[in-house]
Amino acid sequence: MSAPETVDRVLLTAAVVVIIIAGAGLLSRIWRGPSMLDRAISLDVCAALIIAGLGAKSAFARDPFYFPIMLVLAFLGFTGSVGIARFIAVRDRPSGRPGAEGTTRTDEETP
Repeated sequence: MSAPETVDRVLLTAAVVVIIIAGAGLLSRIWRGPSMLDRAISLDVCAALIIAGLGAKSAFARDPFYFPIMLVLAFLGFTGSVGIARFIAVRDRPSGRPGAEGTTRTDEETP
């Protein structure tokens, strides 16, 4: 094995170790919370870690087979994040504000 191949293997191994450590921290954040938003962000980061792991596996094998899978996972992670953000935005909207959905002002209420 030549020196550049050895350096490649060492760097890829270090990348996999960092991904595993990040995954362990991610699981603790999903478990502990403390809020729904923290858990949602953790699930988005989980998708990114899966993509990074597949990229490392693809680099180890020198095989581009996983690139379309990584692309689909990135798309699903993005749409999931947007969906969660929209859900949280609707849930956290103040309900007593004039002009908000579901509230109408009548002539008797106007000053």
